[in-house]
Amino acid sequence: MLKFFLHLSKDEQKNRFMRRLEIPEKNWKFSEADVKERQFWPDYQKAYEEAIQHTATEVNPWYVIPADNKWYSRLLVSEIINERLKAMDLAYPTVTDDRKAEFKRILTMLQNENKSAIRPRQQSRTN
Repeated sequence: MLKFFLHLSKDEQKNRFMRRLEIPEKNWKFSEADVKERQFWPDYQKAYEEAIQHTATEVNPWYVIPADNKWYSRLLVSEIINERLKAMDLAYPTVTDDRKAEFKRILTMLQNENKSAIRPRQQSRTN
């Protein structure tokens, strides 16, 4: 399991809220409730910190990602995912010889199916 906390600074949050108000195409994203909640910023930060400390393990740590720059946070997340996938040493499952023979039989059957579909049908004459 990978757990990411995208940490946005208070200043960047303010800038994003202001852009939502200033740019008509972003107005739909704005919620006055979000602005009201900013007064509790220190409480939220403390709650996030406690949650992360109490739920992080050596096997499943939290990755706290600075998120003020979207491109950079996406880069960090993708690098972590790639590294964790590489560490898993994944491989395709092996196929037994019996199963390979079955695949060959099925392939031949499918190839022959196309040939029989091309043959013209025999029409019967009724007198």
